[in-house]
Amino acid sequence: MASQPVYKVVFYNQSNVFEVYARHIYQSDLYGFIEIEELVFGERSQLLVDPSEEKLKTEFDGVKRTYIPMHSIVRIDEVEREGACKIHEVKGDKVMQFPSPILTPKGSKD
Repeated sequence: MASQPVYKVVFYNQSNVFEVYARHIYQSDLYGFIEIEELVFGERSQLLVDPSEEKLKTEFDGVKRTYIPMHSIVRIDEVEREGACKIHEVKGDKVMQFPSPILTPKGSKD
């Protein structure tokens, strides 16, 4: 019997990069969104507690399905097993949502 696939989803949200694991991912009926269902977190019986994973558990507690804007998705991988969910704080302008608005300074003539 084949096991259910697990997907690692990396997305950008409010100056943080989130890494979460889920069982189901598909394009939403809401235009421009990806639906993520059945988020998978590590076992609570571990002796070491990762604060970023605990923060994600509390943020997504009770969430059946979440909708992520397509332009916020950095990467989706199908993996053999789930890992630890993480939040990485982005410092500087190393990660930017795509497409970003094009700003032109006032008075510039193109």
